Amino acid sequence: MNIEEGFALRGRNPDVLTCIANLSNDEVFTPPEFANRMLDTVAAAWAADHDGADIWADQTVKFLDPFTKSGVFLREITKRLIMGLESEIPNLQERVDHILTQQVFGIGTTQLTSLMARRSVYCSKFANGKHSVTRRFNSETGNIWFERTEHTWTAQDKCKYCGASKATLDRGEDRESHAYAFIHTDNIKTRIAELFGGDMQFDVIIGNPPYQLDDGGHGTSAAPIYQKFVEQAKNLEPRYLTMVIPSRWFSGGKGLDDFRESMLSDNRLRSIDDFLSAADVFPGVGLKGGVCYFLWSNNNPGPCRVSTNFKDWPVSTATRPLLESGADVFIRFNEGVSILHKVLEVETGQDAVLSLPEDKRFDRLVSSRKPFGLETTFKGKKTGDTDDVKIYQNGGTGYVARSNIPNGLQYIDKWKVYTGRAAPGTGNRDTYPHRIISTPFIGEPATISSETYLCIGPLETKDEAESVLSYLSCRLTRFLILLHKPSQDTTRKVYTFVPTQDWTKIWTDQDLYAKYDLSDDEIAFIEKIVRPMDLVGNLFGEVAVEDGDDA
Repeated sequence: MNIEEGFALRGRNPDVLTCIANLSNDEVFTPPEFANRMLDTVAAAWAADHDGADIWADQTVKFLDPFTKSGVFLREITKRLIMGLESEIPNLQERVDHILTQQVFGIGTTQLTSLMARRSVYCSKFANGKHSVTRRFNSETGNIWFERTEHTWTAQDKCKYCGASKATLDRGEDRESHAYAFIHTDNIKTRIAELFGGDMQFDVIIGNPPYQLDDGGHGTSAAPIYQKFVEQAKNLEPRYLTMVIPSRWFSGGKGLDDFRESMLSDNRLRSIDDFLSAADVFPGVGLKGGVCYFLWSNNNPGPCRVSTNFKDWPVSTATRPLLESGADVFIRFNEGVSILHKVLEVETGQDAVLSLPEDKRFDRLVSSRKPFGLETTFKGKKTGDTDDVKIYQNGGTGYVARSNIPNGLQYIDKWKVYTGRAAPGTGNRDTYPHRIISTPFIGEPATISSETYLCIGPLETKDEAESVLSYLSCRLTRFLILLHKPSQDTTRKVYTFVPTQDWTKIWTDQDLYAKYDLSDDEIAFIEKIVRPMDLVGNLFGEVAVEDGDDA
């Protein structure tokens, strides 16, 4: 079979990369159509910066996927270059040889993914194999490199580069080390020169990095690692950098605060395409908080285009500052910026600053995690004695002796409101509209809670508690929480944008919409995002809501 016939058949055969299963949530395979969407963004930026030039018609441009898995990015780049360079290099075999040896480079994340990537790009798991579409390589790896890398353990038994635990990942040569070569080095430029030879300068770095450490954690409890790949890629100083990563970095937390600050203060971040549900990008992947891909342009700083995508909703696009004055997080929804400005202007008398004065901050009423010093796993006694207090715990209620309560004594004999630390959800996917927080309920005096709940208070009267409860049930209140909430974990910090109110009345959304003069379009957007909350039968914890409940 000649090379023309081989490429023609590849166009007719079903694309295995459209249906390949993910190995785990830390290494998620990218569907070809989404990889092409990212490549379209790069091509448009290149054209805008180069007087309309076609990046795929330039035989000098170098591309790197430094954490290739299925090889989809490298394959799709190769296909585009094969078409774009036809007039520059008319002979197909010469064109393919040039592209694969001079323009397209990758680093495998594991031995298995490196073999998959070579199969996708070279049509052979060995670059110099008899089925390879090029004969220019002398090695099996070609330009898709992989060799096992080991962690560098510190005296604290943590990896110097990625923070992995020695107890978990120092497990012998028969299992993957998950020590990714791209971030396990002190000098990435020197390391790249060692891998590919010479003074390599990449024009485009693109890919989908591992998201979290395969280190015994799972879901939101696992340590994020994708930010290390972004930072390392910037150290290579490409012209363009684009990656698809979880959107949780918008609000920081769990090792992401410095990364968030760095990204949001970088005017070379030119576009963010945000997807509220990760399932819209990676079908079947449980990843709370959605995903995004960004375009970073090293030589062309400027404002950032922000696009929000969710299922069949119209795409919302705006060019705006990444960090509003006074805010410490990225405001995820374009529509949320104007709503937040209206709320805070009423509360502060200023339109330009997104921060509340201390005496108007609702988060001052919200406890830290473990408000009474008791773990989520704590279980109280089934029956109480005279001086015991009731505890709301994971799975129901129990009783605890006052003398055994280590913290939060100021709350015990006051009225308060409880709400779950973990927000509700449907399985592992984001759904809209949703409730944002677990259904809150009133805690009467002589009650406490385990870590399962946060405590809001102390409040002096039952009427105040009912007022606070009504406020938390309002859609606008929960929308303001959402603007500062990166995942299902609902800590005190997510209440940063929520103002306090007059606690002598029962609040409704109509009251809040009128107070802040929201437009019909803004109200419609809030009600599209936030589900109504029914508090009937749950005022005093008769139906105590457990972690993750979506009833």
